[in-house]
Amino acid sequence: MAQVWLWVGFSVLILGMLAIDLGVLNRHSHVTTVKQAARWSVVVILVAAAFNAWIFYARGTQAGLEFTAGYLIELALSVDNIFVFLLIFRYFKVPAAFQHRVLFWGIFGALIMRGMMIAAGWLLIERFHWIIYVFGAFLIFTGIKMARSDDLEVHPEHNPVLKLIRKVVPLAPNYDGQRFFTRAFWGTRHRRLATPLFVVLVMVETTDLVFAIDSIPAIFAVTRDPFLVFTSNVFAILGLRSMYFLLAGVIEKFHYLKLGLAVVLSFVGVKMLITYFHIDVPIGASLGIVAGILSLSVVASLVFPEQKDTNASTDDSSGD
Repeated sequence: MAQVWLWVGFSVLILGMLAIDLGVLNRHSHVTTVKQAARWSVVVILVAAAFNAWIFYARGTQAGLEFTAGYLIELALSVDNIFVFLLIFRYFKVPAAFQHRVLFWGIFGALIMRGMMIAAGWLLIERFHWIIYVFGAFLIFTGIKMARSDDLEVHPEHNPVLKLIRKVVPLAPNYDGQRFFTRAFWGTRHRRLATPLFVVLVMVETTDLVFAIDSIPAIFAVTRDPFLVFTSNVFAILGLRSMYFLLAGVIEKFHYLKLGLAVVLSFVGVKMLITYFHIDVPIGASLGIVAGILSLSVVASLVFPEQKDTNASTDDSSGD
């Protein structure tokens, strides 16, 4: 019974924060400033830190470190979402004043999807323990693929979900404020149409679903406690919207972060696989390694900024 109230209490806390975010602070559409994003980021981090402190107090050091490591991994992996969100908004030319609404409902949907995926992952591991090795191999493969890939690109026109929407849902040609649906003439009738903002929302949701396929297995390498897996995921996602507005203008400066995330995924995958040989990396060591890799990638990005290709401009000038 105590476990039930634990889940209920946490759900009430998160719903309350979402209500304050949309119903009070962002009731009307406006351009989110860096100052506002920084303020909400601090609030989310402080609430997550307070919750982490409670985990340490109520459930012990091991559980507290597991939450910390899970939160750090999920927060780091969510940075990749920011890259994609930025490209999606640019592609669809979403006005800055409407981006908050898309991200809010996108994150709300992501919380529901993550909950279902975590439940499915936990049931699979409990029923088929060998699935943990499949997760580990998949994370190593993903890490290698991420490290070898070039700059991240998004091609919405090739997205199968987007193609399906355009076939089955009547789409309005223009935005109608921050509405996802509007009423307009379609052919000879006045019908309810989806606006381009709804299409963007679907793109954001499908993007998070793709990233969750990587992040959910990764956190199961840190803890098998479904409550810690879910809560660390939720706090990481909850801060994603404000992180986007805070980092969107400078995110491209951290060009080594992608490589750092690739190393983290590979490390987590190896950590899963070596459990077959009854080798367990202590949670404190795991937390230190993950934090060290991410810190090193951020510092390296700042110390060694990416060099822009100037060959084209040089060739042009030499040809004059």
